[in-house]
Amino acid sequence: MEKKNTLDFKTVYDCNCCLACKTLHPQVSLINLENPSLEQDTVKFEFYAILLIENCPDECSCCGRKYYDYSNATMVFLTPGEIFRMSEEKTLPGKGYLLVFHPDLLFQTTLKNHIENYTFFHYRKEEALHLSQRETEKVTCCLWNIEEELHHSIDMHSSTILSRHIELLLDYCARYYERQFITRENKNKTILEKMEQLLDDYISSGRLQNGKLPASDYLAKRLNLSASYFNDLLKFETGKTLEQYFEFKRLEVAKRMLLKSDATPAIIARQLGYPNVQYFSLIFKKITGVAPSDYRYSQN
Repeated sequence: MEKKNTLDFKTVYDCNCCLACKTLHPQVSLINLENPSLEQDTVKFEFYAILLIENCPDECSCCGRKYYDYSNATMVFLTPGEIFRMSEEKTLPGKGYLLVFHPDLLFQTTLKNHIENYTFFHYRKEEALHLSQRETEKVTCCLWNIEEELHHSIDMHSSTILSRHIELLLDYCARYYERQFITRENKNKTILEKMEQLLDDYISSGRLQNGKLPASDYLAKRLNLSASYFNDLLKFETGKTLEQYFEFKRLEVAKRMLLKSDATPAIIARQLGYPNVQYFSLIFKKITGVAPSDYRYSQN
């Protein structure tokens, strides 16, 4: 039978009904995925969804796992309204767990104030988190704590306790994503080298003269990454945001131009996209200690 369209889960209850799970709380559920059979090609969650995928095949292209990644389990994080498809063959993973929680659960909780800090919710599925055995055990422990609380009668403390369990899970995932950046060190260096070439091409193209600086979306698209993943990778590897990184790169280019050409500071400022020569001179002197007009002589 041919699959069709998108299955839109409006509520946690809808999700539970479709996936044969009892509703213990109207805004949170932990669902054991046992070969879910869905007629639709894709699913859409109108709430937060976290997938713990077990038995993901080696070199799993649908979730981006490579030989340099751990392979015990994989995690994918979805924001409300996001559409998901595991692969061409499967709508949802054949084995694992699905944690769903509605944004309303977080009302008047600490997690509501900083859930946007967990930027991996905005990563692509291909930028999933791949766990070691020990990490999987810790994540599973967090899920069991949530499950245990779900079996407690709902009271005034339920939302707070559930949100804190979820927050702890997300904190562990943030730690494991940082570890994944470390285990992908060589791959990340290759990405940064490609980024450098993109920035060089952007500068040489003359587009800076229009005052338009390269944006994360522009670079991420050409590197086949989400903007959030690219920003986090750059920050982890360099300690700088793209704005900070590009500012230093422009100054390095400006130094070379001042040493190797007869271009005036005004011309260089215009070519490198500074609003005016006064601003360029201010930034240049602040970083190098000398004015652009004196830089060539200071290097002799």
